[in-house]
This record gives sequence, structure tokens and C-alpha cells, in this order.
Amino acid sequence: MDIFLIIGIVVGALAVVVGMIVKGANVAVLLNPAAAIIILIGTTAAVMNSFPKKEFLNIPKVLGALFREKQPYDAVSLIELITDMAMTARKDGLLSLEQTIMEIEDRYLQKGLSLVVDGLEHDYIQEIMEMEIDNMEDRHRANASIFSAAGSYAPTLGVLGAVVGLIGALGNLNDTEKLGHMIAAAFVATLFGIFLGYVVCHPIASRLKRKSAAETKNMRIIVEGVLALQAGENPSSIKVRLTGMLDPKERKILEEKEKNKQGSGE
Repeated sequence: MDIFLIIGIVVGALAVVVGMIVKGANVAVLLNPAAAIIILIGTTAAVMNSFPKKEFLNIPKVLGALFREKQPYDAVSLIELITDMAMTARKDGLLSLEQTIMEIEDRYLQKGLSLVVDGLEHDYIQEIMEMEIDNMEDRHRANASIFSAAGSYAPTLGVLGAVVGLIGALGNLNDTEKLGHMIAAAFVATLFGIFLGYVVCHPIASRLKRKSAAETKNMRIIVEGVLALQAGENPSSIKVRLTGMLDPKERKILEEKEKNKQGSGE
């Protein structure tokens, strides 16, 4: 489970509270139900008005995927797996991969290899697999845009909440002590709106985009690997090609694994 985002939100909240204490502000002013209602319900309503019902109702599922490690293999493990299968296919033929395919956890890799074993044409396999990547990217882009939009709406609604609070405060000009408290409470809505927008929603959108990019990268590694395997390329050539799709840190990990294998005599 990916809890790094939760840690970031908690740290952000603590920074606000500690900052208020250092400045001598009364933290109890944050207990403002009216401000929370305006920001949370107002932002929810704005998102409902901006996106279709299907996408809006999909938000809980998106949040669940955000905190779940979805990919069964990382990029390095994928390259190792594909290289091993290429060696098996070169030695015993593509049909020898049927049992291995059934044991693979990644559905996309399993599908691509099944198309190869079924003897389908190169262009057809590439078209099917690329189409699935495009559809996935469209879904992920739509999901991230919901939180980007919420991150833009929340600060503005915070200003609206402050205005509402000031309207209430101006109705109590005779009570100076109460007036000061109500003005302070009015700006809590602005604080909530900015926090929700820039510490919660926009970071969630960014995290979704990064997870989507990582998943897309793995899928493109799979496409290249599957097509190279179908073409009967040398396993070493396949490994070199796929390694070029890794970042420097991942390449170093792959190199170290290769050295360990050679050192153990495998």
C-alpha cells in the first residue's frame, strides 16, 4: 500500500497547526463546521457540475487505486521475465510458453503473449496492444482532471466562505470581542480551501499522472518485448532494446542483478 501521500497530507496539516501556534493564533478557531461545509460540499457540488455522473461516481475507485500498488511487476522484473521467455521460445518454440503464460500475473503481458502464441500477425497484435494503452491513458487523464479541477475550485470557494463569514461578522459590530472572533473564523474557510486545493487535490492529481506514466512505461516495455519475441529476435538483443527504455537507476539495478547471476554461476 502506498501511504506516502497520506504522510505528506499529515505533514502539511501539522505545518499549518504549528505555524498558527508559533504566530500565537488560537488553534481552536479551526473547529469551524460552517467553513468545512462550504469548502467540502461546495467543492463536491462544483465537481458534480463539471463532470459526467459516471466519472464522478468513479472517484472512490480512483482513490482506492491511488493507494494500491497495482502493477505486479516493476520495469526491471518485466525485462528479466521477457528475456527468460525469449530464451525458452528460442530453444523450444513459442508454443512452449503456453504454461508460463497461465502463471503470469500481469494481465496485459498475458494477453500479448497469448496473441503471439495464437499466431496472429505482427501489425494486428501491435494495433490491439497500442489501442489498450491509448484507452488507459484517456481514462487516467480524465481521473486526474477531476482532482485538478477540485484543486482549482476549493481556494475560490474559500474566498466565498470568507465573504459569508464577514457578512455574518458585520452584523455584530456592537460586540467588539465577538466581532474579532467572527472575522478570524471567516478566514478559516480560506485556509481550508487553500489547504484542500494545494495540499490535497492538486497533489493527488499529480500522483495519479505519475502512476499513469509508470504504468504506461511498463505497458510499452511489454509491447516492445512481445513483438520482438514474436519476431524471434535474439534474447540478448531483446534485453538491450528493452533496457534502453529504463531510467539510469533502473538500468543500474538490472546490471547489478545480472552481475549477481553471473557470480552465482546461473
